[in-house]
Amino acid sequence: MNSFELLNVYEKVAHITSEMLDAARANDWELLAKLEGDCSKQVSTLREFEGPTELPGEMRAKKISIIKQILADDRAIRDITEPWMQNLANLIKSSGTTRKLSQSYGANQLG
Repeated sequence: MNSFELLNVYEKVAHITSEMLDAARANDWELLAKLEGDCSKQVSTLREFEGPTELPGEMRAKKISIIKQILADDRAIRDITEPWMQNLANLIKSSGTTRKLSQSYGANQLG
């Protein structure tokens, strides 16, 4: 993979992470999950083909800019999804506790 193709893959990742942020902001978890899969495929391509090759100055600067944008979008996505995931974990924990209490004490109240 040449430098231009490599930079193109980085741009694809940046585009996908931007779409992921839009999906997270819209609470569209299904779309977010689909886009995460798409992003993972592009990142796998980067891992497979990117080597220690030096990029020319302008291309290196563009790559750095793209990576900074990807990281900013990723942070914003996590800022949205982490509280949601914590709430979900609390709900699951709460329903599990309720179920255990019902199993333990609910049967005793039937008789």
